[in-house]
Amino acid sequence: MLGAAGGAVLASRALGTAPAGAENHAGMGQGGAMGHGGGATGPTFRKGSRVDHRANGFNPTELLRDFDYGKTRRLASGRVLREWEVFAADKEIEVAPGMKFPAWTFDGRIPGPTLRCREGERLRLRFVNGSAHPHTMHFHGIHPSEMDGVPGQGAGLIQPGQSTTYEFDAEPFGLHLYHCHAGPLAEHIARGMYGTFIVDPRQGRPDADEMVMVMHGYNTNFDAEGNQLYAVNGIPFHYNDEPVRVKRGELVRIYLVNVLEYDPINSFHLHGNFFNYFPTGTSLQPVQLTDTIAQVQGERGICEVRFPSPGQFMFHAHKTEFAELGWMGHFEVSS
Repeated sequence: MLGAAGGAVLASRALGTAPAGAENHAGMGQGGAMGHGGGATGPTFRKGSRVDHRANGFNPTELLRDFDYGKTRRLASGRVLREWEVFAADKEIEVAPGMKFPAWTFDGRIPGPTLRCREGERLRLRFVNGSAHPHTMHFHGIHPSEMDGVPGQGAGLIQPGQSTTYEFDAEPFGLHLYHCHAGPLAEHIARGMYGTFIVDPRQGRPDADEMVMVMHGYNTNFDAEGNQLYAVNGIPFHYNDEPVRVKRGELVRIYLVNVLEYDPINSFHLHGNFFNYFPTGTSLQPVQLTDTIAQVQGERGICEVRFPSPGQFMFHAHKTEFAELGWMGHFEVSS
């Protein structure tokens, strides 16, 4: 599974070893932090190494602004019906250069598709289980118990080769998520079965450069005790090597979701700026102007920011270990 050159360094951290002569990644953590769950010490990843996005079938840069609005039609009542079809699939994903992870996915990617709709619509989602394991789709939001996507209620566990349809109203407006709710729950989430679910308010939000950031990790040794890699939108350090491009003075809206398993809390810190924060996105008024927020698993919120000057501005988890093991990146602001 392990590649040579730059990939060896990244993989070694995930496996709990540190090869001699490994280079520090982007100047982070000379000497390094303890590898969570793996006991690794020493420097972090080699700068400039890349995973094969084409083989993975997704690129985190594209996932940032990839919103799946499904298909719509008008019901006899005049109400909008919005429909999707989502597949569960087992897939080997290169999560670090030369290192493959046996993931369980929605639509073959980590995170799954960002499903987006408008408050008050009727939603219908056909879920097809192409995995070798039973799965469900549990949505955060308001819906009947038989549509909750948990074992023992409604369709319950969807067995391999089977399918079901979830149908409910889009409420409340805000930033939500979905994930598999089959047991063992921690493993199903940690393997990659999660995604973002956005319900736009009827009146909409101000125009902005919108993007989704899903914070998560990889427990590569499957000890259920901790993660060895941390990432946003699938691949550690991706937005460090390929900065997020935004424009000076333009409103940037970040839909920030934390689905990190095996660690009780995650965080987001922006350098050189402050942002307005809307917890869960269920209000159109921010509650905080800050540069750092913390989220427990399943917590989410909207960050809105304008960059007054051009340049590169770092963002990362405000926990050194998480940043050194992949959860860091940059905004590249152009005039």
